[in-house]
Amino acid sequence: MSMSSLGKLGLLALGVGYGALNCFYTVEGGHRSIIFSRIGGLQEKVYKEGLNFRVPWLHKPIIYDIRATPRRITSPTGSKDLQTVNISLRVLSRPDPNSLVTISRRLGGDFNERVLPSIVNEILKSVVAQFNASQLITQRQLVSNMVREQLVERARDFNIILEDVAITDLSFSPQYTAAVEAKQVAQQEAQRAAILVEKAVQERQQKIVQAEGEARAATLLGEAIATNPGYLKMRRITAAKNISGTVARSNNKMYLSADSLFLNIRETSGDETLFNLSKEAAEKVTEQEAEQ
Repeated sequence: MSMSSLGKLGLLALGVGYGALNCFYTVEGGHRSIIFSRIGGLQEKVYKEGLNFRVPWLHKPIIYDIRATPRRITSPTGSKDLQTVNISLRVLSRPDPNSLVTISRRLGGDFNERVLPSIVNEILKSVVAQFNASQLITQRQLVSNMVREQLVERARDFNIILEDVAITDLSFSPQYTAAVEAKQVAQQEAQRAAILVEKAVQERQQKIVQAEGEARAATLLGEAIATNPGYLKMRRITAAKNISGTVARSNNKMYLSADSLFLNIRETSGDETLFNLSKEAAEKVTEQEAEQ
């Protein structure tokens, strides 16, 4: 066999090997592929995972990741009461595997960048404008559900499937936040003032009850003295007992007269004076109560 024949066989083997290597391509798990033909353009068939055939140079595979990918989108919008609201959404999106050819024709490989920011801003502005700033906080779950339903429906127009939509952050302008804080402080101050007023009313009522009790005690004391003058002698004996007990516990020596101990039984003028004063005090208290 001549050298020229060997060279031709070598070139043929090299061409066959090159063709065999480039006739097949692999689609990884979670991916799909479509074929672009240099003659007819995009083919309608979608190729699944595994080893697939193509014609070298004539066919070019375009591989798409059909797994759900997260994306965080922040959009400033306005509420119903004209407050500026900054809302952040976390979106899990993936292309429809059966519509990859349409997506490639209409949007290209960066379909998420072309579609999601615009439709998210559109839906957020539409939904948030239906609520006041306070309602966005108290009815956050309702707002999230409305955004999810409308956004999923809108994304279907572009053959994009949204697995999940969630509000991750909700914030207001610094001016509104300061106004809310000032309102909270004012409410706390009002509650504190109400507590102080209630306390003052209770203290006043307590003093009134105490004064009425003291007046009643004075009345009863006057009546007891008027009915039984011996009550004063009993009080004097009790006072003398307390004084003598205190003196007995002291280390100092002292001498007390009967007058110091209120035990001058023979002296009755003091008893009569106290009796008259008590009687007059009881009569005055009785007159005041009758006037009231």
